[in-house]
Amino acid sequence: MLLVRQEIGDVLRDFRLQKGRTLRQVAGDASVALGYLSEVERGQKEASSEILAAVADALDTPLSVILGEVSERLAIVEGLSMPMPSRVPDTVPVDLVSGYSPELVTR
Repeated sequence: MLLVRQEIGDVLRDFRLQKGRTLRQVAGDASVALGYLSEVERGQKEASSEILAAVADALDTPLSVILGEVSERLAIVEGLSMPMPSRVPDTVPVDLVSGYSPELVTR
């Protein structure tokens, strides 16, 4: 049985490890209990949108990037051979990305 919370947890862990951050560091920066974040990463707890946004911010990664990765992984698990068509425009208005560092905006 496919559980979205497991994919979300896997993606959060992967991003955290790619950034070289510890669970304790990210939990502290996101103001989330260490044990709770650990359970989210292991797919044992469902994180609210507020928690996901705080963790994404602590990872200095837009939430849309994290959720996009979750979506791509789910498509693979569901047996879709190619990525789902994007329903998001190729450009993002400047006022929506003004809070992010320039290197993230230009990706």
